[in-house]
This record gives sequence, C-alpha cells and structure tokens, in this order.
Amino acid sequence: MRILVAIPVFNEQKHVSRVLSRVREHADDVLIIDDGSTDETPEILNRLRNPLRLDLIRHEANAGYGRSLREAFRRAADRDFDWVITMDCDEQHEPEALPRFFERCRAGESDIISGSRYLHESERDGSPPADRRAINATITEELNERLGLALTDGFCGYKAHRVGALRELELTENGYAFPMQFWVQAAAASLRVEEIPVSLIYNDPNRSFGGGLDVPDVRLDHYRCVMHKEIERLADRLPDARRPAPAGCPG
Repeated sequence: MRILVAIPVFNEQKHVSRVLSRVREHADDVLIIDDGSTDETPEILNRLRNPLRLDLIRHEANAGYGRSLREAFRRAADRDFDWVITMDCDEQHEPEALPRFFERCRAGESDIISGSRYLHESERDGSPPADRRAINATITEELNERLGLALTDGFCGYKAHRVGALRELELTENGYAFPMQFWVQAAAASLRVEEIPVSLIYNDPNRSFGGGLDVPDVRLDHYRCVMHKEIERLADRLPDARRPAPAGCPG
C-alpha cells in the first residue's frame, strides 16, 4: 500500500523545517504544495528538498487552500498512490499521529479517515478562538443534519483519503470553504467516513482567512452558501438535504 503525505504551505518559515523533519520520520513519500509563499519558506524548501527527498509543487501566487488540496489529490492519482493524507504545516497537526492514520488506511474499512479535535475531550491540548469553535460547531451540526453524517469536527484538515474514492468527486472549490464542497460530494457518493482523535492545538489565533472572511458572520454565511449551492447541484442524489437558500446567498 502506497501512502502520500501532502502538506499545503503558505508563509510557514517558522515551522516548516521542524514539521518536515518530523514527518519524514514516519512517511516515505511527502509532497509539499507551496501556495505562493512570500517569506523565506521557498528558500527553506529548496534547502530541504533533496536531503528530505521531498516532492514539491510551487505556485507563483497564492491560489488557495482548496486548490492546494485538489492538486495533492491529482498528484496522488497520477502517481498511483492508494491513499493521500493531508495535514497542515503550522505544528497544529502532529506528525506523530501519522501511524494511527496509516493503521486505519491499512484496515480498509473507510474511504475517508478524518481527524477530529473534539472526538475525545482528553485529546484537547488548547482552546480555539471562540468564533472558530462556534462556526465549526454550527457547520458540523448542519452537515450532519442535512447529509446524514456523524461528524464531530467538520473542518479538521488532517485527513486520509482513499485515492480511488476521490475519483468519484468533482471538486472545484479553491478557498477555505473547500470542506463544504468536499463533505457534500462525499455524502452524495456514499463514501465511508470515520473519525479518529487528533490533538487540539492552536498556535496562531490571529490567522487571516482573507477576502473579508476574518469577520465571523461573513465567514459563516460564506460556508453556508457554498454548502447550499453544492447540495442544490447534487439535489437528485441528496433530495433530503435541500432547504431554501440562506440569507445573502445568490441563486
């Protein structure tokens, strides 16, 4: 079984060396997607690329978190990997959790193995900003109610994806609303989903989402709108998920 670990990176000069060194202790195949970093991240990656045997995709300009994930999925499919695990590069996703993901991949019981920071209270190592936790809880509840899922953490980016299952999806979202489109399509494709606990770590409570999404109400409305449009697009496969458009969501 071949497993690719894919890590989107944007301006992570503070963390990238430590994260990649720790990841290489567990993973044979590592892909970095540098999403147009403007700090010293590109130079650090150039120094690390050969010693750590890293595969690298570099964007000339920032294209978005969702775009980076879609490119990771494409690379995994093109190079015949069985699974692709996505994780962040800001030391909020612990590389030491990778063996747990590997174990669940090898079990072959699921198509998506999603990390959850809220599955077990004992796993919590920090407190998220109140607005992020509230939006996560609200959106996770709506995803479960509308799509028949049983998630405890709808936004954790630490995930293992079976590459064969990803071929059933048609993902186009480039930004931070990517999970909305992803979960709707996963439900429409009847993918098997399980969660495993990961630590709750927040190193940067002031991270910007860009494009006006730093305002919590704007961000929540955006997520709901992306979810609504994707459900409407797949309405024939998700008839029980349909609802009127949320306020501020154009038809």
